[in-house]
Amino acid sequence: MALKSYCRLGLAVLGLTVLTAQTNMLTVEQPDKVTVKRNATVHAKIKVLLQSGFHANSNTPSEEYLIPLRLTWTRGPLESVEVTYPKPQMEKYEFSPKPLSVFTGAFEIGTSFKAAADAPFGPGVLAGKLRYQACNNKACFPPKTVDVKLPFSIQ
Repeated sequence: MALKSYCRLGLAVLGLTVLTAQTNMLTVEQPDKVTVKRNATVHAKIKVLLQSGFHANSNTPSEEYLIPLRLTWTRGPLESVEVTYPKPQMEKYEFSPKPLSVFTGAFEIGTSFKAAADAPFGPGVLAGKLRYQACNNKACFPPKTVDVKLPFSIQ
């Protein structure tokens, strides 16, 4: 009976360790504040870091069933005009018969924003979401979403 309890406890700790490791696979650096005039455009960069040993499907995955990395922004005084992703790498992994389109290590995602002609002057924060699916060389983990906050000022 005691062995069964120890086994359950061991599995619970292992599961918690896996979940903790999974939450630290990808981090997003706080973006720099952008300043823009009404009816003008501005470009912002989001710096992303995948931990060593992990990769994320690119925004253009090589298989239909793979979940793409995608940055989206809420609508506000700044409207997202275009999101640009880095060039993905084609890499081969044990779990896939074909090379996959992925991002690894540190990379940047850019977004061009246009300020509305009637945007209120002053500071604000635009909310975004970065959805991704991280994998290691053996398997993929459930998709995650990271909140991104872009500070801005309209002049």
